[in-house]
Order: sequence, then C-alpha cells, then structure tokens
Amino acid sequence: MTALIDEIVHRWPEMAPQLWLGTLDTVYMVVWSALFAVLGGLPLGVLLVTTDRGGLTPAPALRAVLSAVVNVGRSLPFIVLMVAVLSLTRLLTGTTLGPTAAIVPLSIGAIPFFARLVETAVREVDRSVVEAAHAMGAGKPTIVAKVLLPEALPGLVAGLVMTLVTLVSYSAMAGAIGGGGLGDIAIREGYQRFDDLYLWATVVLLVIVVQAAQSLGDLVIRRISHR
Repeated sequence: MTALIDEIVHRWPEMAPQLWLGTLDTVYMVVWSALFAVLGGLPLGVLLVTTDRGGLTPAPALRAVLSAVVNVGRSLPFIVLMVAVLSLTRLLTGTTLGPTAAIVPLSIGAIPFFARLVETAVREVDRSVVEAAHAMGAGKPTIVAKVLLPEALPGLVAGLVMTLVTLVSYSAMAGAIGGGGLGDIAIREGYQRFDDLYLWATVVLLVIVVQAAQSLGDLVIRRISHR
C-alpha cells in the first residue's frame, strides 16, 4: 500500500495534466450530447403521449411509427451505433476522431433514451389537471406548455439526470474509436500500455463525474418538488 501511494505521488505531476484534459473532454461531450438529447427527445416524448389513444391529438398510426423509431434507436448497442454513423459524423464534423466527433453518436443514442423517459414522466401527470385546463378553454399547445411539462418537471429532470449518467458511460466507450475523454485515456494508457495507475485513475474520475451529476440533479429535483 505504501509503495502504491509513493508511486501515485511520484507520477502525479506527469498524469495530472492528461487526466484533467480527459475529464474536461468527457464533460464537454456529455453536456453537449445532453443538450441535443433534450432538443430531440423532449418533443419526441411529448408526441408519444399526445398522439396515443386518449391523448390530446390521437394519431395511432403516427404514434406506432414514432414508437418503432424510438425502439430501434434504443435497441442498438452503442458501440455498434458509433461505427454505423461514422459517415454521418464525418459529414457533420469533418472528422471521426475527438470529442466533437463523439457528440454525434452520443446524441443519436441519447435522444430515443430520453424520449422514453419524457413519455413516462408526462404520462404520470394527473389526467384531471389536463381535463380542468381543457374545460377552462385552454388550447392543446397551451396544455402541453403550461400544464403537462410543468407538472412533469420533477420527472423530466430525473430523466435528464439518468440520461447524463448514461452518457458518461457511453462517452467512455467512445474512447474505443478515438472519441477522446477519460475512456480514451483508459484504453490507450491503461489497457494498451498496461498502466494500472492510469486505468484506476480514470475509473475514479468517471465515478466522481457521475456522482457530481447525480448529486446536482437530486438537489434540483428536491427544489422543484417542494415549490
């Protein structure tokens, strides 16, 4: 144990800059991917609820198509998805390497995942609240914007936190094809060069990133749940 601590102290100046850069790249990938997941997954999740039978605008055929698209997106293993969308990644970012390129498959993988969580959160809104708004003459867009989404907000935030945690795991896998971040360091330094110190350091940092995201999300959920 003493020898391990001595090695960490001895090598820390060499490891710290690379680990810090890898952590920043991981946060960069996760934050941007989460933003695109919200932009794509939120309207998709709302459509899944409103077009369902008994929804605000029932459209079973459209709902079936959307549900099938979401199911296909969620069923693809992320490592396969990353390879499958390499051409699209190169088209959008000009490269298939680095954190910016990794945002493309991360976003594509996260959108259907978040859409299902949005669907679950919106579906849990008390139907009587929606009926009351409808009886007061509120239009469908107003009911979505001022009733469904505000009432489902704690569930939506919880879904976003779950998406963030999942994206941290996905970002580590992105390192397998040069996506950058802590996963890339773990593979290059830890696995390919058999450097256990780098490997365990990246594991600890990934756990810290996940814990920080979960703690911040729990704090926000408590605040909005007690308004």
